[in-house]
Amino acid sequence: MASLKEIYQNDCAARLMEEFGYKNRMEVPKLTKIVLNMGLGEAVQNPKIVESAAEELTLIAGQRAVVTRARKSIAGFKLRQGMPIGCRVTLRGDRMYDFLSKLINIALPRVRDFRGVSPKGFDGAGNFSMGIKEHIIFPEIDYDKIDKIKGLNITIATTAKSDAEGRALLRGLGMPFRK
Repeated sequence: MASLKEIYQNDCAARLMEEFGYKNRMEVPKLTKIVLNMGLGEAVQNPKIVESAAEELTLIAGQRAVVTRARKSIAGFKLRQGMPIGCRVTLRGDRMYDFLSKLINIALPRVRDFRGVSPKGFDGAGNFSMGIKEHIIFPEIDYDKIDKIKGLNITIATTAKSDAEGRALLRGLGMPFRK
């Protein structure tokens, strides 16, 4: 099976050049990075949950997760500056394409009552964000070893100048958008 990077280079880029009338191959939008973020509000009461979330995010991404800390104190949330409140991973290059392929072909079909990804997740500059309610859809996560089901945000950054270009790029790579 061809990798997603080869599909982009051989098929998707040519189709985008034809569809949007680009004169130069360098104008064609491409993926720059994918950011996975797990915000853990309950980490204020239970700091150990951040460690398990970081390990699980590392398994999902195939790259070490970074623990994020609070920038400022918020008394209403009993949050102090520097407390661990989440974790994130930024994927680039081959790992980015491998993760996107795994997301599209393996993880998303495992979502309960899946009817496609909402096309409303674009930010106006061609970047796409989506949320996943259950991180257990990824095959690396052992269902018996997790203590709590956690959510996950996925942001796909592209060089597209508009949402239409970004949507065409992701659709060409196989992202199953809702009709």
